Amino acid sequence: MQSLDELIALRKTLHQNPELSNQEQATAVRIFNEFQAFSPDEVVTDLGGTGLAFVFNGADSGPTTLIRSELDALPIQETNSFAHRSQVKGVSHKCGHDGHMSIVTALGAELSKHRPQKGRVVLCFQPAEETGMGAIQVVNDARFTALTPDYAFALHNYPGLELGKVAVRAGTFNCASRGMIIHLKGKTSHAAHPENGISPANAMCQIIQELNSLPASIPQQAGAGRNWVTVIHAKLGEIAFGTAPGDAVVMVTLRSESNEGMQTLIEQAERFSQAVAKSENLSISFEYDDVFQASVNSQQGCDLVVRACETTKTPLVLLDEPMRWSEDFGQFTATAKEGAMFALGAGQASPQLHNPDYDFPDGLISVGRDLFLDIIRQLNGLEEF
Repeated sequence: MQSLDELIALRKTLHQNPELSNQEQATAVRIFNEFQAFSPDEVVTDLGGTGLAFVFNGADSGPTTLIRSELDALPIQETNSFAHRSQVKGVSHKCGHDGHMSIVTALGAELSKHRPQKGRVVLCFQPAEETGMGAIQVVNDARFTALTPDYAFALHNYPGLELGKVAVRAGTFNCASRGMIIHLKGKTSHAAHPENGISPANAMCQIIQELNSLPASIPQQAGAGRNWVTVIHAKLGEIAFGTAPGDAVVMVTLRSESNEGMQTLIEQAERFSQAVAKSENLSISFEYDDVFQASVNSQQGCDLVVRACETTKTPLVLLDEPMRWSEDFGQFTATAKEGAMFALGAGQASPQLHNPDYDFPDGLISVGRDLFLDIIRQLNGLEEF
């Protein structure tokens, strides 16, 4: 069993050596080396890219329980000055994935001493969570078929919530979101004769206005939940006073409490954008980036988290509404059908996620480990426990 000091040291080493999405080769090697001491029954490397899976088998038949962690960091320059600050310019662990990896590594240390009694436990370290691609890459990897879980669980640290407190709910836990990029193309002309060109200026302004009012125009259908639209960027032509613009781009984040709501947002945004473009004699095309489906907790998965909190005497709050931020863990619960993600409070005074001064609280490592361990105990049993 690793000591808490060793786990904190690992967390700080990971923090010092962050890697961006789908570039986590050195991070994966570091985790692989840590697990050599735990003697897993099976190891899968390069899963969905740089991902890893460590399998611990029980003696008897039973369910497969998957616990997920993330490998990647963010393209953010750290402003902290402590000794374990990032050593990579412009890259840092500002979402706490260094802490999540330490928690699941701590779980591996426990499972090496107390094997599951039945079924198996899969500890999965996935790449590229921040882009929404990593979980898709993992579940689409042909080798994942042999690891397909019956239950899947993950946590995410949550600044603003009391340190060590759990927040969970059945149903949607994280919202669906995606970046929508709208390209408008007309015809440039000399600024002295704009009538000779086709400017997308009016269409761009009208589309932005329509996008901002889109959520209010969508009826609240049963189970679809709330929707949000945030225009994040717009570009019209080039900075050239002698030229009337012929191109425009509008970038917007679509967000919904359900995958059904997201589909409605997409359909309506595309429909009115196409109508506006046609009326202005413009061509139009769409791109999508950072695509996350909603992460949905099953009732049984939520109940297992609640019971783990009761057993470990961890304070708990049941949420009335989903978290607005997005997570690609929904790919795993969609595969497993049962499971849950929960939030683990990082403290009310903590800087927010993705802030340049954020740092994962080391006190959460043992809390997260014990919660996951109790979920495994409920589903798979544990030897000598």
